[in-house]
Amino acid sequence: MTGAGAGRVALAAGTAGPLAAGGLCRALGLAGPADALWAGATLFALVPAVWWVLAALRQRRLGVDLIAVLALLGSLLVREYLAGALIAVMLATGRSLEDYASGRARRDLRALLERTPHEARRYEDGAVRRVPVEDVVRGDRLLVPAGSVVPVDGVVEREAAFLDESALTGEALPVEHDVGAAVRSGTLNAGDPFDLRATATAEESTYAGVVRLAREAQAESAPVVRLADRFAVLFLPLSLAVAGGAWLASGQLVRAVAVLVVATPCPLLLAAPAAIVAGISRTARHGVVVKGGAALETLGHARTLILDKTGTLTTGRPEVTDVVTDAETDPAELLRLAAAVDQMSAHTLAEAVVRAAHERGLSLPRPCEVRETPGRGARGRVDGRRVTVGKAVSEAAWMSGVRARAALDGAMTVWVTLDGRTRGVVLLRDAVRADAPRTLRRLRSAGIRRIVMLTGDRADVAESVATVLGVDQVQAECSPAEKVRAVRDEPDVSAMVGDGINDGPALAAADVGVAMGARGAAASSQAADIVITTDRLGRLADAMDVARRARRIAVQSAGAGMLLSLVAMAGAALGLIPPAAGALLQEGIDAAVILNALRALRGGRGTRVPLDLATDALLRRFGREHAFLRPPLENLRTVADTLSATPEALERLRDVHRFLVGTLLPHERGEETRLYPAVARALGGTETTTTMSRGHAEIERLVRRLGHHLGLAAEGGLRPDQLDDLKACLYGLHAVLTLHFAQEEEAYFSLSSGAQAF
Repeated sequence: MTGAGAGRVALAAGTAGPLAAGGLCRALGLAGPADALWAGATLFALVPAVWWVLAALRQRRLGVDLIAVLALLGSLLVREYLAGALIAVMLATGRSLEDYASGRARRDLRALLERTPHEARRYEDGAVRRVPVEDVVRGDRLLVPAGSVVPVDGVVEREAAFLDESALTGEALPVEHDVGAAVRSGTLNAGDPFDLRATATAEESTYAGVVRLAREAQAESAPVVRLADRFAVLFLPLSLAVAGGAWLASGQLVRAVAVLVVATPCPLLLAAPAAIVAGISRTARHGVVVKGGAALETLGHARTLILDKTGTLTTGRPEVTDVVTDAETDPAELLRLAAAVDQMSAHTLAEAVVRAAHERGLSLPRPCEVRETPGRGARGRVDGRRVTVGKAVSEAAWMSGVRARAALDGAMTVWVTLDGRTRGVVLLRDAVRADAPRTLRRLRSAGIRRIVMLTGDRADVAESVATVLGVDQVQAECSPAEKVRAVRDEPDVSAMVGDGINDGPALAAADVGVAMGARGAAASSQAADIVITTDRLGRLADAMDVARRARRIAVQSAGAGMLLSLVAMAGAALGLIPPAAGALLQEGIDAAVILNALRALRGGRGTRVPLDLATDALLRRFGREHAFLRPPLENLRTVADTLSATPEALERLRDVHRFLVGTLLPHERGEETRLYPAVARALGGTETTTTMSRGHAEIERLVRRLGHHLGLAAEGGLRPDQLDDLKACLYGLHAVLTLHFAQEEEAYFSLSSGAQAF
């Protein structure tokens, strides 16, 4: 148990024990020992209470603890020992609750420091020797093994480097650095071993700067004023004025003491922390760890939300978005062959390719003669074919258009070569989280006025994500120091959300830091006040709902308690309530406001949409169907790109039509007849699905148009006069379906229990 925890236990025992023992003595007719025990309890509580007041004065603030001190002193002066003991118990209980609710966990940087490289592998006399990283000087030649952290800043030598830079920039996709390129410490070698020429010492390097920034930001974070002390600005002078007025008017000190007893701010010391503790308990049950009452309270009145992009608004890992091939190659077959080779590689992009193949239900044969070349990719033999995955080994006219498209989309390219000829490319991107748009809308509904996105990624990639999500401001290509400055420049109470090591300093600098802890860096979780332990951004909106409700209940409870205390103060000032009775009356007020505060344990609706189990099951079912249908949709554009009057093109078109009629349209009709009515009930009316129903009608119209063209085609192929309209039909279907799927996933599927917490 910590010293603070032991102190709370001692204070509670040192007040409650004598109160109970004194009551037993009084029941046995032993008035003297009872008074002595109660006086002892009063004195026992008076010492720490005076210390709390002095500590507050040193911080230039005057809190509600002063009323408690005066009430304790007054009880002793007028020999109202029972009243003093009761106040002592209430004070001890309130302080224990407040310390538990508001004590912010120490933001140590253990995880950040543990990741700091402690040694380097330096070439000495032709051999590689392990040396302390502090011994590395500029000009040393170092070996960086696969999977290790780059120890110091330097330039790549001999072999290309493939680095995971997410710890510094937040960029999810690994970055390739050719020989001579500068690399930074703290990045992870995601490829094969390479040589590094040091250009800085460990202390001068990038990663050491990140650690320093986190420490500085932590040290400069301003303390959060207790909710009770904010109320005390008005309540404290009013209580003293009433007590002083009662004494002057009556000439009886006991009336002043009685006023102070009923004015003892236990509704503030008890009710507000109780509501905050209840809110913390509520969030903890659903995968959101709040490290203290101050964090939950600050989140409850945050007005600006600052978000990192990679891993927060996006999934944080590369995902296959498309497979583009030449006119002679089937995209599914190309992906199958590429994944067969990549399943033997530990490369980040290879894992994404294999994952995409499994999601599409492709069976992967075991390759042979597999070799991996740093900077070039992997090659092997699959089903008798030579397959190379990585760099393109030949050029063709269709490839320039794909490169332009990848550049515009901010996608990475993995080229696939079959038997010496580049036949296709796998495009990968860090996709926006499905629940991100709804989460941001919910946060705005909850009171967030401004949303800012900070990222170390390129400006064009950041702008494309920001456009989809509708954020208010974007700052791209930010270093950790620039993120800290951006957070500190925000005028309103701010909440910063991130998941990478590079976000740690900004999380510490914000009024409240929130870490995506499920797959994020441990350092960001250590620097944050709140950690979301599941990989769902929607939990942030849920936590905001709980924080605002808990804070609202805390204010209501404290306000109601103070109002009742004011009525009791008036009675005490008139001599109607003696100190001991006032203490008991105050206990009744405390019980009432605490019961009200505990309402925060129950979940309110907040900004979420409640769903019944049947609707949730439908959303999950049709969401799974989307995942199955998405890959074949890309074939629409591929067929349109290669459409001609040949028999082969006609057969590919018929395959597309069979998929649309036999698989896609039944899915759309099932949504229309089963899913949309259920969603309409949940969202409050059919108007919420009308636009989507119009999308279904347009999809059906285009599919019928495609079928009409097939009916007009001759067996030898399409007529030339059909080609332009067919291309428009295919491109239109692709665009409508892509948008329609995205809208359904954002508006409806994000409601399911997989994305909804409370």
